[in-house]
Amino acid sequence: MFRILITDDIGPAGLTLLNAAADVEHDTVKLPSPEKLREIIGAYDAVITRSGTPLTAEVFAAGKRLKVAGRAGVGMDNIEIDAATLQGILVMNTPEANTLAAVELTLALMLALCRKLPQANASLKKGEWTRSRFLGTQLSGKTLGVIGLGRIGSRVAARCQAFGMTVIAYDPYIAEEAADRIHVRLVGDLDELVRTADLVTVHTPLTAETKGMIGAAEIARMKDGVLLINCARGGIMDEAALFEGLSGGKIAGLGIDVYSVEPPKKDLLRRLLARDEVVATPHLGANTVEAQRDVAVQVVQQVIEALRGENFRNVV
Repeated sequence: MFRILITDDIGPAGLTLLNAAADVEHDTVKLPSPEKLREIIGAYDAVITRSGTPLTAEVFAAGKRLKVAGRAGVGMDNIEIDAATLQGILVMNTPEANTLAAVELTLALMLALCRKLPQANASLKKGEWTRSRFLGTQLSGKTLGVIGLGRIGSRVAARCQAFGMTVIAYDPYIAEEAADRIHVRLVGDLDELVRTADLVTVHTPLTAETKGMIGAAEIARMKDGVLLINCARGGIMDEAALFEGLSGGKIAGLGIDVYSVEPPKKDLLRRLLARDEVVATPHLGANTVEAQRDVAVQVVQQVIEALRGENFRNVV
């Protein structure tokens, strides 16, 4: 009998699969403290988590039975993968399950920025009728710069092409032939992208390489009135530089779903979010009915298959 610990909500579809597995027992301990997690993890063969529970080297060392750690979602910021590997523990995520949800939120933020929808909505609800304040811009005819042309970035590119946009991309890990197949021009470096694009959207993981990759120097080289979107990970864009870019008028609008600290309680983040040019959401990228169902089902299937030795999908 395999024992699985669940540390975050995974939804009824995932629980149904767990309950149907004759060789699986599962317990749910929501968002345990680090001390509590280290205390109990030794009794389990697998753990399923989201972003709210850190799986640290200490946790993996305490997991004497632990074979698999499953992340219901994509980002691995809260999991020390190298530490898991040292203990012989497989770490897996669900990269496809919430892709479309993140893509669609990116587009929603683009449109909200271009047409000033939140500001117009708030004005009308106050009883105002001031159309001239909300003169927008069209996506058609603009150049979109995509940083990271993977699962999400490539789908954003395709949908923006349907709006009539020209799409360029910077991704040193994508072959030019792959970009050509989706009619995207790969640029040689980040500098060319930021100088060329009217809108810039990032779709990379947060790593040592990508942390702060959009900072003051990059923003200074952008077009005046650029629009920026971040539905990837907080910290890829330097938030202090974003604030300065907005304050100085270089950046005309910012659509943001992710933050270096979540919830965004830092004074800088509060001031950033208070700006009228910012359309902000509380990390809703994967927050659709369909995505939540699919990540739950996929992570449960993968963990059970791995425990049984049947299949090892999406191991990172």
